[in-house]
Amino acid sequence: MQGLRQACLGLAKASKFAFASPIVHQNAANFLPALYTRHRSYAKEAAKPKSAVTPGRVVAVIGAVVDVQFDDELPSILNALEVQNRSPRLILEVASHLGDNVVRTIAMDGTEGLVRGEKCVDIGSPIRIPVGPKTLGRIINVIGEPIDERGPINTEHYAAIHQEAPEFSEMSVQQEILETGIKVVDLLAPYARGGKIGLFGGAGVGKTVLIMELINNVAKAHGGYSVFAGVGERTREGNDLYHEMITTKVISLTDDTSKVSLVYGQMNEPPGARARVALSGLTVAEFFRDQEGQDVLLFIDNIFRFTQAGSE
Repeated sequence: MQGLRQACLGLAKASKFAFASPIVHQNAANFLPALYTRHRSYAKEAAKPKSAVTPGRVVAVIGAVVDVQFDDELPSILNALEVQNRSPRLILEVASHLGDNVVRTIAMDGTEGLVRGEKCVDIGSPIRIPVGPKTLGRIINVIGEPIDERGPINTEHYAAIHQEAPEFSEMSVQQEILETGIKVVDLLAPYARGGKIGLFGGAGVGKTVLIMELINNVAKAHGGYSVFAGVGERTREGNDLYHEMITTKVISLTDDTSKVSLVYGQMNEPPGARARVALSGLTVAEFFRDQEGQDVLLFIDNIFRFTQAGSE
């Protein structure tokens, strides 16, 4: 998933987007093969002792960019900071060290009402989100909080959204076609397992119908799961898609037969959330590949708004 993580981090580190992820979206798609398995700990992290928490204070707020000063040790790049005594939670991600014990961070939510002097604590790791079967049929945001008004996600599996990319030598080089069960697609535009493909079309031509058919067919033919990451989605579009999935039984509200996890960073959210929600969806998909050994379709809608958020 090379291009995705590299663009998302804005660093020169190599990533694995082009090699290991399944993405289908209304503008781009990829398949996470079960051929490559990464060994990673998904256990929920124990709470850090109070003495280990590094306190900091806000010294500047410029839109979605927040500068935080620490008296002691600085948090690592990409670590998450949480603003204390604020509801809803406001998570900041460290982007750079400015000197004078000041770090520049990107807010994952709106900064309205945030003032200088407010306290922040270093969580001690990158943003961690719930992963695993309990996320099927649920909608979460960029920091893993459920936003579907169906209560908390009770899972023991959590994962950081930032991970080291696998070595090139660890990649599978097998070439294999993933049969979608849609004859015209399999004949004219077959999907390569472990590859990526884009779906382009105007409004109302059937992109969403094709997506839901792919989710159903992959679940039935391969026993696999799908993850849908809405990057810069309009609230109306996300709501319509969710209810269409319920109607077509892709999502079940009554049992554990749901076939898809949804991760949304909508158009009204700050660029930090939209630039990271693709990684949150990627993290959920990687768990199903690594731990469940499943074929996974990762849909990202859409890549343009993802790159736009990075430029913002």
